[in-house]
Amino acid sequence: MRRAFIAGNWKMNLTQSTATELTNGLVAKLDDNTSVDVAICPSFGFLSGVAAELASSHISLGAQNLYPAEAGAYTGELNAEMLLDLGCEYVILGHSERRHLPDIAESNGFINLKMKSAIAAGLKPILCVGELLDEREAGQTTAVVEEQLANSLADITTEQVDVVTIAYEPVWAIGTGKVATPDQAEAAHANIREWLRIRFNDLVADTTRIQYGGSVKPENARELLSQPNIDGALVGGAALSVDSFMGIIENA
Repeated sequence: MRRAFIAGNWKMNLTQSTATELTNGLVAKLDDNTSVDVAICPSFGFLSGVAAELASSHISLGAQNLYPAEAGAYTGELNAEMLLDLGCEYVILGHSERRHLPDIAESNGFINLKMKSAIAAGLKPILCVGELLDEREAGQTTAVVEEQLANSLADITTEQVDVVTIAYEPVWAIGTGKVATPDQAEAAHANIREWLRIRFNDLVADTTRIQYGGSVKPENARELLSQPNIDGALVGGAALSVDSFMGIIENA
């Protein structure tokens, strides 16, 4: 049985005071006996402050990115060891905004380097994959997602992939208000699980958690998260509200 996993991606939002307020609100409302794993991923600048507020809670801390180097002249970057030192357990890698924003445009190869760096350091990556609208309309969803998986997980062993969560995020549904139907999302998740079965083995396929990301809200969470191959959600906008994020957790 795969335990549900809800992660909040705060992106480039909030201030130190509002980040603290949001964190404290979640800590106060989340039942210690919840059957759902929960993580929040603030901006780099808020990691230390949020970590302090989470110290006595069951909410895990995650980062939104890392740079795949041990140390050196990489101005503005943080590496995996720094994230661990700040209290992070998870790190989001390959998010569609980092893949597709023109000034960033991360390649699968670069994401693969980040995956290896994260795993080697002891972080748990949340690897994001997903297709653009024109790719879906051209019937290329499966091919695009499988290419992203194959290249981003290149040279990752069966033992290493045990710490990886996959997040399927149809790019056309992120921040647009559009949502993949439960059937569309389930089909994509089932294909990802079958790819894991072929690439690795049955155990990896059956135990890897696959989140859905794309305009998840309390109103649609139950129907999405009740699908057999959807094991949680990577939440954007709704993660910036205590009530909305808790509404998703309660529907997982």
